[in-house]
Amino acid sequence: MPPGTRLSLLVSSAVLFAGCASEPVEPRRAARLAGERATDVDRRETAIPERDRVLYDYRQAATALRVGDYDAAKTKLDDAIARIGGIITNDAEAARARGLFGAERNKTFIGEPYERVMAYYYRGILYWRDGETDNARACFRSGQVIDSDPEHDKFDADYVLLDYLDGLASTKLQADGKDAWARAQAHAGEKVALPPYNPAANVLVFAEYGYGPRKYAAGEYGEQLRFHAEDSPTRSARLVLDGGRKIVPLPAYDDLGFQATTRGGRVMDHILGNKAYFKASTNMASDVALAGAVIANEQGNRRERRGRDGDDAQAAAIGLGILGVIGKIASAATQTDADTRQWNNLPQRLSFAAIKLPPGQHAGRIEFLDRSGNVLTQRTQQVSITVGSDDRDTVVFLSELKQ
Repeated sequence: MPPGTRLSLLVSSAVLFAGCASEPVEPRRAARLAGERATDVDRRETAIPERDRVLYDYRQAATALRVGDYDAAKTKLDDAIARIGGIITNDAEAARARGLFGAERNKTFIGEPYERVMAYYYRGILYWRDGETDNARACFRSGQVIDSDPEHDKFDADYVLLDYLDGLASTKLQADGKDAWARAQAHAGEKVALPPYNPAANVLVFAEYGYGPRKYAAGEYGEQLRFHAEDSPTRSARLVLDGGRKIVPLPAYDDLGFQATTRGGRVMDHILGNKAYFKASTNMASDVALAGAVIANEQGNRRERRGRDGDDAQAAAIGLGILGVIGKIASAATQTDADTRQWNNLPQRLSFAAIKLPPGQHAGRIEFLDRSGNVLTQRTQQVSITVGSDDRDTVVFLSELKQ
């Protein structure tokens, strides 16, 4: 085969392999393995990759909570929390994701801090609903730890409700909740005045509205994880009970869009940045090598046409061509995309109120309000609250979201 033909094949191979390497390969046996490792929680569910198990639990739990299927919500949250609590960051999948040719999306999903916080927040609500106030408080405190990022000692927990509910639970358990209340008020700032704890309050209203943040990949090679928080028209809410005789304000105490966008960088951001640099520099070096191969090949051809020995030039052309092909393949195979898997049915804003109601049935509605305090009538929902005659708190969960 003539040297020029060999060089053409090398260049063509560079383009071909680069195109092939850019497509991620999904292991065909992932679903089978997921089925083999299925737990009692998911044996009735369609098998999905183990790396997506927690994400599936998150989404299903939120949906179950909103439709009043509390047992299903508890099951999914317990499964997710058990899994994220047992994740070892240096496991094989995580190590591969940190490598040049491993994609971040192939590692086991546990979610960004705001997503993990919400798993504990929801589970705390359900514990309180079951009368397990101490376990509820433990969940809210776990959320505080996740938000504080103790591993890097860079961020302070700043959810208003996590601290406020911590203190309220302590008050209910006849402990001192003053410090937690003070922290919550500091997070809320001067614009929001938190109500003092009322140990006699027997109805706890948890409300949420708006749509949570969305993840997307930015940067030349998709190596930057970014968050988009589109502001919801619903800025607050109120609960109207007993023919309007009881009106309970439900202001927004926490904003998940704020939590996502102000968190700061991740360790994986640095790794993906290095991958992107390797991808760009390798691709550029390959272009230079392939261009040099073409020039050397032309020089060899000219020498042969003049009756001179062009073997050295042709050998250099082939060598440069091989380097260019290897570089192109390595560049194309480098996985730089940030992991944009997301808990996509989270709310934007969180609210809470603790009130005292006499035992019996209380009918009413929840109204969602815009920035000016006007009622968004199409979003109004009817509400019915049954208060028992015992000492157990009645927990009410209200959501603008449908699933």
